[in-house]
Amino acid sequence: MGTQNCQRKSVIVVIDANRSKGSIDAVDWAMKHVVRPGDTLVILGIICGIGRKMSCFPLIMGISIAGIWERLEFPGQGEVRPKELGEEIERKKEQFQSSLQPFYRQCRKNEVKLEVKLAAGFCPDKVTVEQAQISNPRWIVLDSHLKKFKLVIFGHVGCNIAVMKGKSIATWLPSKTRQTESFSRNSRRNQEAGCGNLQENEDCNTAVQESTQSAPPKSPCWYPLSWRSGFPRVFTQIELENITNGFSEESFIQESDNAMVYGGLFQETPVIVERFAENKETFWCILKILSKVRHRNIMNLVGYCCTGTSSFLLFDFPCMGSVEIQFQCDDAAKNMPWKARWCIALEIGGSLRYLHEECVDGAIAMLTVSSSDVAISHGYCSMLCNFSMARWFKVDGLTSEDKSAADVEEEKYLAVDIHDYGMFLLELIVGKSDRVFRNHNEGQSLIDWAVPLLQNGCLSEVMDPRLSDSSETELVYHMAQAALLCLKSDSGHRFSMSEVRYIILLSFISFWHYLVAFGLAFPCVMEKVSDRTFPLQFFL
Repeated sequence: MGTQNCQRKSVIVVIDANRSKGSIDAVDWAMKHVVRPGDTLVILGIICGIGRKMSCFPLIMGISIAGIWERLEFPGQGEVRPKELGEEIERKKEQFQSSLQPFYRQCRKNEVKLEVKLAAGFCPDKVTVEQAQISNPRWIVLDSHLKKFKLVIFGHVGCNIAVMKGKSIATWLPSKTRQTESFSRNSRRNQEAGCGNLQENEDCNTAVQESTQSAPPKSPCWYPLSWRSGFPRVFTQIELENITNGFSEESFIQESDNAMVYGGLFQETPVIVERFAENKETFWCILKILSKVRHRNIMNLVGYCCTGTSSFLLFDFPCMGSVEIQFQCDDAAKNMPWKARWCIALEIGGSLRYLHEECVDGAIAMLTVSSSDVAISHGYCSMLCNFSMARWFKVDGLTSEDKSAADVEEEKYLAVDIHDYGMFLLELIVGKSDRVFRNHNEGQSLIDWAVPLLQNGCLSEVMDPRLSDSSETELVYHMAQAALLCLKSDSGHRFSMSEVRYIILLSFISFWHYLVAFGLAFPCVMEKVSDRTFPLQFFL
């Protein structure tokens, strides 16, 4: 038996603990089709809210079921009313025990170890990913009410995911492990499978794992569709319906201000489809801008579709979600060390410089740059991904008077991007988005808290405490200096993205200066360090 298969001896079932009857269907389905003798079955009940203030109080509680398992944790801090918390938790515990009663004897009979947890005050995707990192599951089964979290979870785990669609039917997202060509064909044919089909595919997957120890192929995210020959292109609505399973609820991810977002697969590669409302103004603005740009750190267009009633944009699916999502999971944040965050700062700075200074047809202002607007793909490649508010400043066909007024407007909007980029740098340093920081600090903004500390030289008090490596403090120092320049409001001089990005590069440039001084590198190398041509004295 393969090593990886030996290690995967658990199945996680994630259910909405506020629903008693419907959620148990997920447990019943898992017991019938994916749980094997000797497995550990983890039933994770998500309590969406307890009271008013207590809804943000993180709590994980293991339930003792006839001596099966017992554990109680309080991993977070918060202002709660203990009496109300205890009463409501006790009610949820009793409901949970009652609804799971039919499975106790079945687990003992099949020699399945049963662990039951209640989680209150956590994002369902975050607590599921954290449990997966602990349990290393073979399968994760999601209650139908939690289907909107499936793609975020899928991007952070390496196992099969089933999302309940009915009492005995589940939509299946296959694991990222190595699959044979025939198995790939079967998975496409049985994407929506009933009981028998999924069990058959699970056995096939096991056989593949047992028959070979070869390394799995690179994820499709290594080869984004937007960079392949023939893309971007026009899609038909029928193609998009096939990708999203008819824009089904199972494919739905989220609703934004301007569009409904769906997930799916096209040419074996995960994609997202944005479906715009009847007002197509935003669609045309985004399409015009994205048709003019091409940059490795921008979420480039895969395709588009416009019919008489609907309009759509198609993008590569970012495997790891947004930077904000990464920061909400401690393990994911720890896997993003200072050097990686410094590289992300450079990459996003480079994409903004491209939009501001290098677009031939005129500058483009994003007007929204934050950790929630930066997506992370395979290999921690970062990309700007939200063009819903972007403005394109065309340079053609303007009189000198109009051009002067347009220049003033352009400078004003580009300054917004510079300021937002400073905020993004703070988010990278602190390890929290401004939105999350405000929620945890009674509305105080990240800028109001961090800037005074940085101005007083208290960098260590601002740095993400989850990263303990002090050898890369110089990288963080230059990120902080660049952030202060971006956020400076008492100066008449507006810094450009090239100038701000150069500040971040200083730590790297000083390293090259050291090599040149000792004859280990040639000065001509340094002239290309920042991807732009500068005179050597500019670095020295």
